[in-house]
Amino acid sequence: MRGAGLPIVLIVVGAGWLLNSLHWLPNMQWLWILGLAAAGIAILLLDGLTKSSVVAGPLLILAGVMAYLREFHNLGWRFIIPVMLICWGLTMLIARSPSIPVSRGMPGPGRRKPEGE
Repeated sequence: MRGAGLPIVLIVVGAGWLLNSLHWLPNMQWLWILGLAAAGIAILLLDGLTKSSVVAGPLLILAGVMAYLREFHNLGWRFIIPVMLICWGLTMLIARSPSIPVSRGMPGPGRRKPEGE
């Protein structure tokens, strides 16, 4: 169940986006913006610092910031998409660091578990 966090977040975010695009939800820009940022923070808090959380968490937080800027400051997609791609690439490079574990409790590549485990 632990590995299902990101897919569930993606499904919820996608469903919310679709329902909002179809105008089936009341005007709730702040809920959408805060939901994205909260999902990113939750991933970082619940999963800790892992190779997947170091990518997904900051990207969701940035998506919330970009949604705010788009909604309230008319920032266009021609700025949002490149910024998201740059941050995605940066976080993927950061995740390649051997000091960041693959998952919580597992050492990174080239590191041994302490004796007795």
